[in-house]
Amino acid sequence: MWQGRTRLLAQNTLPCDVRQMVLEAPELVNLAKAGQFVHVRCGDDYDPLLRRPISINRLDPVQGRLTLLYKIMGHGTEQLSRYGAGDYVDIMGPLGTGFALQGEKPLLIGGGLGIAPLLALADALAPRTVTMVMGARNAAGLICHDDFADVCGGLHVATNDGSAGYGGHAPVLAEELFARHGHDMIYACGPVPMLRYIQQMSARLAIPCQLSLEEFMACGVGACLGCTCQPAGEGAPYKKVCTDGPVFWSGEVILHDH
Repeated sequence: MWQGRTRLLAQNTLPCDVRQMVLEAPELVNLAKAGQFVHVRCGDDYDPLLRRPISINRLDPVQGRLTLLYKIMGHGTEQLSRYGAGDYVDIMGPLGTGFALQGEKPLLIGGGLGIAPLLALADALAPRTVTMVMGARNAAGLICHDDFADVCGGLHVATNDGSAGYGGHAPVLAEELFARHGHDMIYACGPVPMLRYIQQMSARLAIPCQLSLEEFMACGVGACLGCTCQPAGEGAPYKKVCTDGPVFWSGEVILHDH
């Protein structure tokens, strides 16, 4: 793990109060892999006290650049959004477990800001034939569409209100695509109801699947036990999303709504 101050190269505004940060962090980039996250200090003092966990959106080992996506949700992220190019941001990472890269025809499914770690994954899976299903409430909520289009062999969009692409939920579209084309690996990140559907789908189709869980984390290093999730095995100890995850094989965990 690496911790230090990184120079902010750019901070871009995306739809739905989402921000994209591009940081100069060659030491961290050399250690990181798709699916991991970083812990970011949101100010120069201790207000707020806790760091914020943010998924790694993209890794550029050639230029040593790290891209993060986050949504303004409260005081900490609002404060983070005030940083501009040339400022320095304190980060630590990479933390957690990353994705296992396997399959020749992987299917990626992301809902809302859950698409964030899947772009780094799509990069890492190249030159495999990668299919991406991107879901959002409406067309305005589609994020990184052009980036995924550049990387993936197939990009499909689902919106709940039908304002773009398929009218309905992303995992339903994904199941239809699987029936038509077949895939040998599934990766997903997004809201719990979506992940639960995909978990059941992968079991029914007997296709290996990894899920990246979105969970509030206080310490990020397994000390506070604030991000535990229920394991699938009876009597097994609870898993820590920050250290055992955030990426799990779909059969490892039982997903509950918060």
